[in-house]
Amino acid sequence: MKRALQEFRVLLLDQRGTGNSSVINAQTLAHLSAQQQADYLTHFRADNIVRDAELIREKMGVEKWSILGQSFGGFCSLTYLSLFPKSLTASYITGGVPSISRHPDDVYAATFKRTMEKNQAFFEQFPNAQTMCKNIADHLMEVEEVLPNGQRFTVEQFQQIGINFGVSDSFLPTYYALENAFIEVNGTRRLRYEFLNSMLMEQNFQTNPIYALLHEPLYCQDFASNWSAHRVRQVRDEFNYAKGKAFYFTGEMVFPWMFDQYTSLQPLKQAAELLAEKSDWSELYSADVLAKNTVPVSCAVYADDMFVEMDISRETLALMPNAKAWITNEYEHNGLRADGERILDKLIEMGRQTAANLAQ
Repeated sequence: MKRALQEFRVLLLDQRGTGNSSVINAQTLAHLSAQQQADYLTHFRADNIVRDAELIREKMGVEKWSILGQSFGGFCSLTYLSLFPKSLTASYITGGVPSISRHPDDVYAATFKRTMEKNQAFFEQFPNAQTMCKNIADHLMEVEEVLPNGQRFTVEQFQQIGINFGVSDSFLPTYYALENAFIEVNGTRRLRYEFLNSMLMEQNFQTNPIYALLHEPLYCQDFASNWSAHRVRQVRDEFNYAKGKAFYFTGEMVFPWMFDQYTSLQPLKQAAELLAEKSDWSELYSADVLAKNTVPVSCAVYADDMFVEMDISRETLALMPNAKAWITNEYEHNGLRADGERILDKLIEMGRQTAANLAQ
């Protein structure tokens, strides 16, 4: 914000279903049938987020503007460049250049590999953590532990805190949490309330179900995801914990069992199944339009990104003229939050250079 406000008027858009926009949760969807829920949710992808932005631009009387997209915001940026390129002066993207054609199976094959690399780095830095994790996982398989919201805590849910490995400075807090997981209660070993409460706080799906419902569909164009991450996980069997095996955390992936286990997702299970099976999704990106792109596009691509694979990002950028990438291993996926002033400054300068080259 500090860098942007030096020369821009900044508009922060709460995308459909988030923040102060139309709230999506089990409460607001309860009056609809499962099919109606699924049909309604199809209107919350990047194409309509971009159409909302266009309506706002027109209502504000802005001829053209520049856009900054972080993570999924970068996906939205490519949709904007596909649908309304004439509305844009420049596009800045951080950690968010997707494939415009690949099936999510390819995406998850790459992200599971990155997630395993993060696991290996964590357990190399904290060798004792492997035993701690196995002790917790084995305990959860034998003893019923309940989160403060009344939900049974499981091995699969415990594994999901690995999503934190995709951002900077997350290894040490994770290790500290593991150190103090257990407590003795009348001679019986149980998980501490503080630990269970911290695990509940990690479950953002409880308050933001739109992520679980639309995470895989955000990749879909004329094909169904059919629970892509779950299917790829079966191939990467090391992530399916059993006693005697090594323990590994998972990442940002969404799995069908979540709609059985998570209290706030259970009422949305049928809608989630319908969305996973849906194959007639509209196109989010136009390869033809992007191949003729004249808008300066500046991207920070993180070499070790656990969520958005660098090689896939480079593949997409190679298709787009006037798209320049700064590839760096200085940051994790949260680079914009960690050092946003420097990153945005560099992207603005890259965009200026591209615009100058176009003007020649």
